[in-house]
Amino acid sequence: MSWAILESLVTGVNKYSTAIGRVWLSVVFIFRLLVLLVAAEKVFGDEQKDFDCNTREPGCLNVCYDYFFPVSHSRLWALQLIFATCPSLMVLLHVAYRDDRERKHQLKYGEGCSHLYVNTSKKRGGLWWTYLFSLVFKISVDAVFIFLVYYIYEANFFPLLVKCNEKPCPQVTECFIARPTEKRIFTVFLVVTSFLCILLSLSEMLYLILKRCHECAKSHGRKQKLHLAAVASLACTDNRDDIQEKTLLEKSAEHPASDSAPDYNIAIS
Repeated sequence: MSWAILESLVTGVNKYSTAIGRVWLSVVFIFRLLVLLVAAEKVFGDEQKDFDCNTREPGCLNVCYDYFFPVSHSRLWALQLIFATCPSLMVLLHVAYRDDRERKHQLKYGEGCSHLYVNTSKKRGGLWWTYLFSLVFKISVDAVFIFLVYYIYEANFFPLLVKCNEKPCPQVTECFIARPTEKRIFTVFLVVTSFLCILLSLSEMLYLILKRCHECAKSHGRKQKLHLAAVASLACTDNRDDIQEKTLLEKSAEHPASDSAPDYNIAIS
């Protein structure tokens, strides 16, 4: 992947992220990607070449190395980095899908028609759920890979001496790892960075949920105020009609209409 493509992806992810999401992206880019590209390959590149045992039994060295290092550290961290950053691309694809829908809607009904979305990048509706799912996926990936590191290497980060009793080794064989202290420091550093990314993702999830609850409560309060204002306006209208009707009745009582027929003097001759 060229740096231009990587820069465009990072810019897009940074554009549609929250403030905490931008901090997460900076941590991933500086403390994980750059460390993996610049230092980790050189630190872990001599794993098998400089792995030595105190026996020359054919196949024993390879079996012991495979037992203690079933997966290369650098490849494991690279795989974790790929899986942890892929969910951010889901958000970019969702925004691109919204932009395409808005463009087709404008072409079909004209530029003066109503918009499908007020802001295609605003985290509402499906995009909010996509963003939340991406955070859950990031947390799950980092947690699973931290567990794999402890499970595969049995929480024993590069001791000075390891003992192997696998076949075809004739007896318990002592093996030595090249630069174990340096590799231990880098492994602990990457594990701590993963924990930091999990903490940032949890904080961003909490921020999104609390912000959404606040907006829903605010919208509900606004609707309730409008409803009360409408009820009050209707009550005022009814009172005004009652007052007008009462005034008419009072005027009618003060000036009653004469319903009796006029008197006529009829002379009968």
